[in-house]
Amino acid sequence: MDIILVPGLWLDASSWNDVVPTLTDAGHRTHPLTLPGTGAPAAESADIGIADWVAAVVAQIDALPGDVVVVGHSGGGNVAYGALDARPDRVAHLVLVDTVPPPDGSIISEFEVVDGVIPFPGWDSFDEPDVADIDEPTRQAWAARALPVPAGVPMDPIHLHDLRRRTRPVTVLSGPYDEVALRAMLEQWPAWGSEFTELDDVRVVHLGGGHWPQFTQPTAVGNAILGAIGR
Repeated sequence: MDIILVPGLWLDASSWNDVVPTLTDAGHRTHPLTLPGTGAPAAESADIGIADWVAAVVAQIDALPGDVVVVGHSGGGNVAYGALDARPDRVAHLVLVDTVPPPDGSIISEFEVVDGVIPFPGWDSFDEPDVADIDEPTRQAWAARALPVPAGVPMDPIHLHDLRRRTRPVTVLSGPYDEVALRAMLEQWPAWGSEFTELDDVRVVHLGGGHWPQFTQPTAVGNAILGAIGR
């Protein structure tokens, strides 16, 4: 199976490096992506928005034969869900890493724009449970490797069109929540909760830990992806 790996904000294809061996050892072909404009200055990325990131994933889907699995981390989950919406007949399974499917018209989040791009805001800007399991060497290493993203991407609304997206299997790999707790949390976010409850086939896998399990427990993430797709 071809598995497309979509990074979250400020990350590139290398953020999946420690997850890939578990998938390839099981016989799968992996396609970690670096999305357009990542790391580029504003002069080169000002016109890039969420639709361009979705289009990059769709282009990768179209370049591969047969059905694919799409995996998206954090804000990359919005991108992955947009690609599923664009190609519901090609995505055999969607795996979301510590995020949930976005509703139509939603954004990833708001961040401070600096020199026309959005730089990594630092670990201290995140809630403690999200980062508690990341040790100091890992924090330093990835803070140094983090890349600015186009200013338009996180705050662009995503536009969804094809309700067949809700018929495809979805697995959420959740750090802090099991399925009961996740559904309870989503009750506080009605638009997200509504999209989630409309999914025909959704499963929540409780990984434990924080928001970046591809760094803190990459083998567990790989095995959870394998479990989700049944091989």
